[in-house]
Amino acid sequence: MSIFVAKIKRVRKPKYHYKSEPNLNIYEFISEGRNGVIRKMVEFQKTEAEGVFNLAFGDFDENTKTINDLIISNNGDSQKVLATVASIVFVFMEKHPNAMIYATGSTESRTRLYRMGISTNIEEINEDFNVYGLRTEGIWEEFLIGEDYEAFLISKNENKLSV
Repeated sequence: MSIFVAKIKRVRKPKYHYKSEPNLNIYEFISEGRNGVIRKMVEFQKTEAEGVFNLAFGDFDENTKTINDLIISNNGDSQKVLATVASIVFVFMEKHPNAMIYATGSTESRTRLYRMGISTNIEEINEDFNVYGLRTEGIWEEFLIGEDYEAFLISKNENKLSV
C-alpha cells in the first residue's frame, strides 16, 4: 500500500491521516483512544449495479486480513473516525466523480450511528453531495433529518438520482 495522506479542506472536523493503495479503493488509518491503537480500513467495493460502490468499513482483522465490521472498538473517538471516513469519501469521489456510494451499517445500531453522523453534518455534506435514504418499503428518498433509513446512497451534486 502506497502512502497517500489527504488533507481535504471540506471536512472541517478533526480527522486521522490515512493512506491508500494507488487506485484509491482501499484506505487505512489508525484510531487512537482509550482502548489503544486500532487499525481501521475503508474499502469501496464494486456492486452489480453499474457505477455503484459499497462502502465497507471496520477494524482490520489481522487473522483474516479482511475488514471486520462487527467489532465494537469503543475507542472514544467515533466522531474523529466518522470524519476520517467522510474525508475518504471526498477523495474517492474526486477519483470517481460519476460513482454512487452505497452504505449501511452491519447492525441496526451502526446504521443509526451513520444516520446521526449524516444528520449532524448534512449542511456541510450537501455542499458537494446528494444523500438519499432507503425506506423499509424499498423506496429511496432525499435524506431527511429525523427519519429512519436502512441504507444510504451518496452521489456528487451534479449526479442527482431521480427519486
